[in-house]
Amino acid sequence: MSTNVSNRCPRCGNYNRTDSFVCAFCGKRLRSERIEKFSIFKRIEEEFISPAPWYIIILWLFTKPNRAFWNINHKRKDAPGYKILLFNSLIYGLMGLAFFSHIYIQTITPFGRFIIDLAAFISFFAFGFMFYFIFGLILIWLFTKGANAAVDFSERLEARFGEKKEGKEKYSQAEMSPFSIYKGGTLHQQQASKFKMMLCAFAPYLLINGIEILIILILIPNITIPDLLSFDLNPMFASPTWTVLHLIDALTIAVWVPILITLAIRELSNSSTFRVLISSLIIGIIFAVFYYFLRPTFII
Repeated sequence: MSTNVSNRCPRCGNYNRTDSFVCAFCGKRLRSERIEKFSIFKRIEEEFISPAPWYIIILWLFTKPNRAFWNINHKRKDAPGYKILLFNSLIYGLMGLAFFSHIYIQTITPFGRFIIDLAAFISFFAFGFMFYFIFGLILIWLFTKGANAAVDFSERLEARFGEKKEGKEKYSQAEMSPFSIYKGGTLHQQQASKFKMMLCAFAPYLLINGIEILIILILIPNITIPDLLSFDLNPMFASPTWTVLHLIDALTIAVWVPILITLAIRELSNSSTFRVLISSLIIGIIFAVFYYFLRPTFII
């Protein structure tokens, strides 16, 4: 893709790439797409003042995702991606507690029950952390490959932010006024922080995992066993509830995550929303199909 800079901004007069959708210096919209008529995909053209707190950004990821990623893009190193990873892991630990709450052990003492519940929480938390980290790595890699085919994502990132080894910002925060984040292109002088920013697209699991905990608490059947050596979890795993849970996960992967990934990639690369969305949805749907039909019987 050509990297010629002949697209002059009518507001600030700076030159941009010919395929830029907003001015990299002042945020003025240079091109528009029909898909931007939908509020979730509308580009934010406001002057950036200061980054929102991380908890507001997480709320916006559910209510105003276009604003959330626009805000994150101005201070990418502070993206709450790792916080979302941690919170998802904690909720996964609670999911383990919800599952084990259906197992009644006749010979266990209250203290022994506390130890079992604590071990379940820690085990599920540790597994959840590894799972969502690896899960995020794989999906982000796949979505990046799709975006490379759609809009030359990696090439655009290198053009905007330089090589990965060029790590340090050229301007300290004290030297940057709110408007100077755009003025002079200093927005480009920050690290890309691609992984941390794109990891925010997995915020839906904060809600999805919470819903799944309620489903597990309500619909998973109870079992009673005489002691720890008599575990027989087949009645629990034979429940059709697990199919519902896996279907919810698959739909999240197929639709919700790709939409948020699209907004992250669009902001990072200043590229077409529609083209990135198509590639992300295709990858999300294919991955979701494999995830659903190759799902394990149970995960502990």
